[in-house]
Amino acid sequence: MKIFIVFLSIVLVLGSGFSRLNSPKFKTENVIVLVIDGPRYSETWGDSLRQYIPFMSKELAPQGVFYDSFYNVGKTYTAAGHTSICTGIDQSIDNTGKEIPQYPSFFQYYLKSKNNDADKTWIITSKDKLAVLANCKDSLWQDEFMPKTDCGAGGLLTLYRDDSTTMAHVFKTLKNNHPNLLLINLREPDYSGHAANWQGYLNGIVAGDRYAYELWKYIQSDSAYANKTTLFITNDHGRHLEGVKNGFINHGDDCDGCRHISLLALGPDFKNNITVSKQRNQKDIPSTIAYLLGFEMPTSKGEVMMELFK
Repeated sequence: MKIFIVFLSIVLVLGSGFSRLNSPKFKTENVIVLVIDGPRYSETWGDSLRQYIPFMSKELAPQGVFYDSFYNVGKTYTAAGHTSICTGIDQSIDNTGKEIPQYPSFFQYYLKSKNNDADKTWIITSKDKLAVLANCKDSLWQDEFMPKTDCGAGGLLTLYRDDSTTMAHVFKTLKNNHPNLLLINLREPDYSGHAANWQGYLNGIVAGDRYAYELWKYIQSDSAYANKTTLFITNDHGRHLEGVKNGFINHGDDCDGCRHISLLALGPDFKNNITVSKQRNQKDIPSTIAYLLGFEMPTSKGEVMMELFK
């Protein structure tokens, strides 16, 4: 009888997707999320040559797990996509920086759970409006457990800045503060897309690819991060397909060009050199971060991406 009860308990734990209270001890101590803003899948991983993402496709993908069926299933614009990534909830949110998310982010849950200094969690973005991700409307969380922000030219409701400046701030923060949790936004190729600059749009994809590679190289060279850091490289949204409205210039509807994005995940606890075709979405990122770092995130509607793990 005792053997049956023990067996039944094991089955229940496994069937529930491995309760975080019973989660194993992972090597990951730090998580970085890099959001490359607004590339269309057809110019990145959907291109058979992958000519604009040589570093991610040839250098990084063999070291991690690539999802070829990763989606934004909420609103396909910047603030909403980032909100889904941070909170695990799809929310229709003002896209100008005048509204904060409704629910707490993985930053807030992490800071409360670990009792860490806010200096160990950062949001560093080229777009100033994304400073809203640090807070939420929930009365139990508003103005509490907030990460540090370094967004745009001078903070919320100022101006965007170049991605080169943002990445310089990223590397400085990694060196000086050694954050355990970091979210990065690069404004390209979205910025050039909206300007109807096709070559600038492609150049933005190429630059984001290079920045992703440089970031991973830095992680592996710093003793505070090497072999104990997970990196998620993803997007907030895509762009209209050709023939849909004004094509690559804009985004925001339900077409596959706007919804189909990508995820490349690298870390010491993940498998190597595999492609996963199981459909996943942005909400699964914060749930997986919580599982990795051992804290609860009950408001997230996402799932832990168990297929990532070794």
